[in-house]
Amino acid sequence: MDAFEQVIAQILERKGYWTRTSVRVELTSKDKKAIERPSSPRWELDIVAYKGATNELQVVECKSYLDSYGVHASAFDGTDTKAAKRYKLFTEPVLRRVLIAQLKKQLVKQGFCATNPSVKLCLAAGKIHGDESRLRNIFAENDWQLWTPELLHEELKALGKSGYENTVAAVVTKLLLRAKAD
Repeated sequence: MDAFEQVIAQILERKGYWTRTSVRVELTSKDKKAIERPSSPRWELDIVAYKGATNELQVVECKSYLDSYGVHASAFDGTDTKAAKRYKLFTEPVLRRVLIAQLKKQLVKQGFCATNPSVKLCLAAGKIHGDESRLRNIFAENDWQLWTPELLHEELKALGKSGYENTVAAVVTKLLLRAKAD
């Protein structure tokens, strides 16, 4: 599991979700044909989170990009088709529809969630390049969630102020916050 995914999963768990990382979605031959990938293996999602109280699924794509260029709006607005390929779940509506339908069926069949859960698509971005407000607008227009570096920072600060938790994210956050306070 990716370290950034572990951090995001920890944040979701504090919000009352159970989480699974690297979730593979089984696709039928018909599904593969619909997404125009007839030889596609099982599709892998970074994080799937479920909150039983609201019957809500969150499908979270994690892009840390901490030491690179970062996420930027042109990957989502149609102006950079090469960058859009990194975000297929967001930029390919047929793929998104098929994967989410199969994910729901799979999780219900396996007993992980109740029937007909609502689904929210989310991008957790460790770094954003350029105009963040443009990216936020694109996400709002599509009813997607964008977890910005600022939001992640706030969530980690809250994690650092919580009671003891024996997770890497919690321990590192507490160490860094205490060092900053001293």
